Amino acid sequence: TIETDVLRATLDSRGGTLVGLELLRYADQNHKDRAVRLLDQSASRVYVAQTGLITQQAGQSLPNHLTPMQVLPGERKLGDTASEVSVSFESTTSEGLTLRKTLTFPRGGYTIGVTHELVNGGSTPVSPQLYLQLSRDGNKPEGESSFYFTFTGPAVYTEATKFRKIDFSDIGKGKVDLPAPSNEGWVAMVQHYFASAWLLPEGTPREFRTAKVADNLFSVALVTPLGELAPGASTTKASTLFVGPQEEYKLAALAPGLELVKDYGWFTILSKPLFWLLWQLHALIGNWGWAIVALVFLRKIAFYGRNASA
Repeated sequence: TIETDVLRATLDSRGGTLVGLELLRYADQNHKDRAVRLLDQSASRVYVAQTGLITQQAGQSLPNHLTPMQVLPGERKLGDTASEVSVSFESTTSEGLTLRKTLTFPRGGYTIGVTHELVNGGSTPVSPQLYLQLSRDGNKPEGESSFYFTFTGPAVYTEATKFRKIDFSDIGKGKVDLPAPSNEGWVAMVQHYFASAWLLPEGTPREFRTAKVADNLFSVALVTPLGELAPGASTTKASTLFVGPQEEYKLAALAPGLELVKDYGWFTILSKPLFWLLWQLHALIGNWGWAIVALVFLRKIAFYGRNASA
């Protein structure tokens, strides 16, 4: 378990998979005595962040999200004066290929730095690909409102195709229209109020993939080539995993189009401009409570002015 000031993460030594994540500053609306648990792997829910290596080379066995890995020693809780805390996992294949996966959790943030370092200690070249994957069951979040609809499921984005939601049912039917391979774009898993997303540096080649993993279990992934790795050579690939609240202006700063994961449902035409005004008021006042008071005051003035002129 890794704990910072804003989240508590649970990782599985199989693949270094992130199998649990609690958002400590957000109370669960259905269970007020506990924090929102966004990622989870239990008898009732599956929602995890996985990574691993694949290759088209015959006879090559590479570490993936099911591979047992050794957890390297280190701090597991963010210190009072520390800016981040990290955990590393390592695995070496019988052919001498070593993968070290490091997850870095910053203070006050929901962006997890995920670095994969690959060393070819074998005698033959390898040409691996790295996949960054979100897997989730197809169930709606607990307590979903029946009054209005909000989207739950995968989403993808590129500048060419823009924002696309993907229904779980379409993945099951194999009827998903994915973007072409690109040097930009991201994949996400969306639900009301919260989201997760895999991000790669712009200019990094990537493919977009979806799959039905099992009954009522689906995945969306980025796949990026690591190039040919000669014996004795090494390579490192940095990526970012966002897991947190849908604060659209903060999301927009992380990657182009990422703010679009915020789904207002049927109320988009009203909610989006109100949120924009609230954000501007907060920037001016510097306090969310007073910004909300100011927003309510401005709405009353607007309605009073309209009624007075009627």
